Amino acid sequence: MTGRLEGKIAIVIGAARGIGEGIAERFIEEGASVMIGDTEVGAGTATAERLGARFLEADASRKEDAEAIVAETLDAFGRLDILVQNAGIYPWTLIENTSAEEWDSVMAVNLKGTFLAAQAALPPMKAQKSGRMIFTSSITGPRVTSPGHGHYSATKAGINGFIKSAALEFAGYGITVNGVEPGNILTEGMKAHRSASFIKSMEDAVPLGRLGTPRDIANAFLYFASDDAEYVTGTTIVVDGGQILPEGADFRLNPD
Repeated sequence: MTGRLEGKIAIVIGAARGIGEGIAERFIEEGASVMIGDTEVGAGTATAERLGARFLEADASRKEDAEAIVAETLDAFGRLDILVQNAGIYPWTLIENTSAEEWDSVMAVNLKGTFLAAQAALPPMKAQKSGRMIFTSSITGPRVTSPGHGHYSATKAGINGFIKSAALEFAGYGITVNGVEPGNILTEGMKAHRSASFIKSMEDAVPLGRLGTPRDIANAFLYFASDDAEYVTGTTIVVDGGQILPEGADFRLNPD
């Protein structure tokens, strides 16, 4: 590896599994020290032990947990260079069947969690006049959507709006704020909660012919976390294998 994050200190919230685990692993490969936060204590602890990271139980929707993971990181490492808020939930419920409680739950983790993480990480980054904040958005909401994802789509579109506002507010302190919009990524969660036919239909919709991997997404986070992106703020990268490009289903050209 190239050591692009050598000596950097990072928090990755929502990193027990899947995309977050891939981000933490990629950061560590490039020299960062990482604090993992997650509600899944068993999986989070195991991931931290495997990667050589630290772990703290943290619920993204709770202000006290966001503040605690920042405080724990500062106690352990003395500074905070990179914040990643990746925690998110995505129940499938049609709008007409969505309860107010389920709506609030999705908003609390996905959108409020983004705000709380940014607010907690801001003071130490302001004090050192540098920092990287990177949030997991999605193509679902900002670019496309599907039935059953009304609340999820709203949160991800909201995250993109928050990124712009935070980038503007924090720029004077040397802090950049960006996001990554994954397409359909083949994670443990997708395998557990989506049918084989759904996964196949998603593969068929991707021009590059496969679903993404957590490492595909982690590489985009690495770019934003590194010095390569020091002049980039208030934007997102779509990482979807071209999924949002076709106008219709019949889009494949056979090069043979």
